[in-house]
Amino acid sequence: MGDFIAKFGGMIIGMLGGGFAAALCCVGSAKGTGIAGEAGAGLMRDKPEMFSKVLILQVIPGTQGLYGFVIWAMSILWMGVLDGTAVGMSVTTGLLYAVACLPIAIGGSFSAVYQGRVAVSSIQLLAKQPDSMGKGVMLCVIVEFYAILSFIASFLMLIGIQSATK
Repeated sequence: MGDFIAKFGGMIIGMLGGGFAAALCCVGSAKGTGIAGEAGAGLMRDKPEMFSKVLILQVIPGTQGLYGFVIWAMSILWMGVLDGTAVGMSVTTGLLYAVACLPIAIGGSFSAVYQGRVAVSSIQLLAKQPDSMGKGVMLCVIVEFYAILSFIASFLMLIGIQSATK
């Protein structure tokens, strides 16, 4: 068992961190885009010409899934999972990678849901004021800012690990 942990422990822990970044962000984005899509479908039942505006508002909460995926890809690439050099990585280094993935995993998953809720409210605003698309998008962008901060935090931590382990 000790040999297994020494050989694969660090890689497994690092891959779990990257996997959580992708999975949690994608789950949050699925929920956020899903609730926005439900609201949008209700609006388009009465106003089918609103499709393009609704689609834009629905897509916005999906960006967190992309951020989580990018951090996952960077982490497995830099750990050496794709070329096999991650085998033998220390548990400490694996923990560093896992911790670096936490900001986007947590921030992205929550912000996607909250952004979806703002998108729902923006779609309801469109139903009453069809010319208020810009206002709705700006409200969604404010939530996006915090997803971007989470992404940057994970990104900078990954760069720090990459620099420190070379």
